[in-house]
Amino acid sequence: MKIRIQLLIILLGVSLIGNAQNSKDREAIKSMCGCFEVTFNFVETFEYSDDTLYKPSRTKHETALEWAGLITDSKNEVSIQHILQVGNPAEPYIVKHWRQDWMYQNKNFYMFSHDNKWDFETKSKGEVKGQWTQKVFQVDDSPRYEGSGSWVHVDGKSYWESTTDAPLPRREYTKRSDYNVTVRGNRQEITSNGWVHNQDNKKLIREETKEDIILAEEKGYNTYVKVADSRCKSASDWWESNKDKWKLIRTKWDEVYGRNTNLVLNAKFDNKPLYKHLFSDEYKKQENINNIIDSFIR
Repeated sequence: MKIRIQLLIILLGVSLIGNAQNSKDREAIKSMCGCFEVTFNFVETFEYSDDTLYKPSRTKHETALEWAGLITDSKNEVSIQHILQVGNPAEPYIVKHWRQDWMYQNKNFYMFSHDNKWDFETKSKGEVKGQWTQKVFQVDDSPRYEGSGSWVHVDGKSYWESTTDAPLPRREYTKRSDYNVTVRGNRQEITSNGWVHNQDNKKLIREETKEDIILAEEKGYNTYVKVADSRCKSASDWWESNKDKWKLIRTKWDEVYGRNTNLVLNAKFDNKPLYKHLFSDEYKKQENINNIIDSFIR
């Protein structure tokens, strides 16, 4: 009887520690919400091409305001939508940007392969114990990349790290065709005034049945400095006006992801990419949204 009581006490202690860790993790994730002054910085660091005419990507330094709004907040899931606000502050231009969903001890993954292909994979409970999966989505809520890792809270720091394959970033895919996969080394660290997205990336050439070729490496360092929410009012107002439509779009994508099978997407339909269809006023009803997304799925 005494041994049984001791075992129950140990199990209760483990449960309390797990709950405390989960709570800390969620607070770190949610601290990425709000209005931020953002700097986007990228530079190609090492080149491995045999082509003497090879030209590296230009170094990038850009700034913007970005609104990050909380969509879902539960014990095992946090979802954040990012909205860019650029141009004249008096009449800013609003851009629906990326979305990040965080799922605790998630076992189902859509892992990017290459050329608009994502392979469905499952991991065991032991492989993801205590971990959070960050699922990143494109502007049209189609998949981008996913990675799993543990949030670390030590020495006053809170950070999360993961390395995963991804499509080319938007700043590259309209300009580069000499590689087709980005291996993203992501570190997201919470700071006293916001957060930092620190990246160590590889640019890969990937072909079926062949070994990957590393074309180059890249450093990314994006800073998010929190400012008054009022500065992002135009972005937050835009999201408030459009969130119901995008909820319908997420509903369709949730059905697609729930099929738990490999996913291949067409780049265009009727000579337009998916985001141009979905951003138009034509797609406000669930049936129309379902049909256009299905048109992109092979």
